[in-house]
Amino acid sequence: MAAARIKKGDQVIVLSGKDKGKTGTVTLAMPKLDKVIVGGVNVATRHKKPTQENPQGGLEKIEAPLHVSKVAHVTADGKPTRVRFETKDGKKVRVAVKTGDQIDG
Repeated sequence: MAAARIKKGDQVIVLSGKDKGKTGTVTLAMPKLDKVIVGGVNVATRHKKPTQENPQGGLEKIEAPLHVSKVAHVTADGKPTRVRFETKDGKKVRVAVKTGDQIDG
């Protein structure tokens, strides 16, 4: 699964679709479904009926999931990069391919 390359809290950029070029932070990663939810990206509008809890009803904006292949990590200069795994000091860490910077703390 490729979802292990992108985790909650990562800064990502959208590579394709209607939100192409937008950046945001991953708020939820779903590795079994290969999907991620990025804050402020892929916002869908849901129509809510009036209920006793919400007598007004109205429109509700929610962030819909994106497939993990549509997003990539963002480097310090704002460009997308792929992620590879390396072993450093006996630990498996994520490394940006473009810059060679370590992603994990």
